[in-house]
Amino acid sequence: LYTGCDGHALRGPNDIVFDAAGGFYFTDLGKDRARELDRGGVYYAAANGSHIVSVVYGLDHPNGIALAPDGDVLYVAETHTGRVWSWDIVAPGEVGPGRTPLGPGTLLMNFPGYQLIDSMAVERDGNLCVATLITGAITVISPSGEMLEQVPVPGDDIFVTNICFGGEDMQTAFVTSSGRGLLYTTPWPRPG
Repeated sequence: LYTGCDGHALRGPNDIVFDAAGGFYFTDLGKDRARELDRGGVYYAAANGSHIVSVVYGLDHPNGIALAPDGDVLYVAETHTGRVWSWDIVAPGEVGPGRTPLGPGTLLMNFPGYQLIDSMAVERDGNLCVATLITGAITVISPSGEMLEQVPVPGDDIFVTNICFGGEDMQTAFVTSSGRGLLYTTPWPRPG
């Protein structure tokens, strides 16, 4: 549908989330090359290919993206920095200013130590479930940014890259391991 926005090519579209208005937000991770790398961004687009806008630009490897259950907050995970940012949504494809000085948005959480983060899903109650590389877990974060728990995957799998919920009660978590090519499934204590 889209190869660029405002005359700038998309470099590495990654994760996507649809809103109630029928549009979608997506991250553009960018590309790393031998001696340079792209800054990444978040875009909003119409599903019919008619309109795309830049929502946030200048992020460091933006990857996971999610909306709060009521659709009024946008969350983005920066893989290499281990940061989750948030923005209040003021209209489809438009976010308000962040509240973190000199930051691109509002810093929800800065993962401690060396933890890379990837994709995410949201529980029905608003908690974020973030795939956490190196640690090999799904990290559950409250909407206020408190780390509630880390749920490890079996063995010493450090390649946890994605999570989604399914099943009749939305209490089955499906977790990917990209490095091992595995899909884990586990009961989840809360509905997604």
